[in-house]
Amino acid sequence: MTVVKDGSGREAADDKGDMPGGGDAYVPSQRRLDRERHKRTRARRATAIAAVSTLVTAVVLYVVVVSAPGWERTKETFFDGHYAREAFPKVLEGLWLNVRLLLICGVLVLVLGMLIAIARTLRGPVFFPLRVLAAAYTDFFRGLPLIINLMIVVFGVPALRLQGVTVDPVWLGGAALTLTYSAYVAEVFRAGIESVHPSQRAAARSLGLSNRQALRHVVLPQAVRRQVPPLLNDLVSLQKDTGLVSIGGAIDAVRASDIIAQRALNYTPYIVAGLVFVALTIPMTRFTDWVTARMDKQRAQGGTT
Repeated sequence: MTVVKDGSGREAADDKGDMPGGGDAYVPSQRRLDRERHKRTRARRATAIAAVSTLVTAVVLYVVVVSAPGWERTKETFFDGHYAREAFPKVLEGLWLNVRLLLICGVLVLVLGMLIAIARTLRGPVFFPLRVLAAAYTDFFRGLPLIINLMIVVFGVPALRLQGVTVDPVWLGGAALTLTYSAYVAEVFRAGIESVHPSQRAAARSLGLSNRQALRHVVLPQAVRRQVPPLLNDLVSLQKDTGLVSIGGAIDAVRASDIIAQRALNYTPYIVAGLVFVALTIPMTRFTDWVTARMDKQRAQGGTT
């Protein structure tokens, strides 16, 4: 393919090289080479500026913190290496409880949230009581602070002395987490269901599908696919809030750090527990960002509806 100039003076490519049996191989124009070189130069400059600004910010923060009047006392209280080494194995042992709560409660939250969302979107006057109950559920548990819900369930249920009902703070704390987060997830699912255009349901009905089949095979797949990023964000929040079950006495990562901190009168175990939670949360957050960016790119290219 050769490069020629059209009547306006702009460079254009001749089609001969693109045809089967064409003679010349493609040779990029000088203008394109200059443009790509300029892009590479700008990218290198931006990277250098970002690195320098990050270094300067880190140095300034370090100087401000270290030069603070109470830094030495703070370092002994919050950043003691001895207590960090002592707390780390105990915190990791307790973290396994948080991970199990996340897995079990996450599944229950998704199932219960989906059922509540479907109940709120059912049509027909016969389902009016069910819609009212589902709306009342979401309004109540979204308005009730999670820590109060935990206290009511963890301390209130054992006080009832019900036969066959567990008093284990782990199970009761997990139930409270499920009740609260299912209300939030239900609204996410409902928003996804209502975002599906009514023509999708109408087209499914015209093909002979019942309302239940249209909801299951047409509406829900589109709704869930659209709501994956906010659902993942809710699971990230759930992962952090599993530490609140410690208020009932469950020995999780937070409670393990609290035991050592109260015994040693040193707050370094809290820092260790916080860093462990951050290390567990960051991969989930980055995965959520990747899924969001991927879906936005597909939507921009027309890959998803």
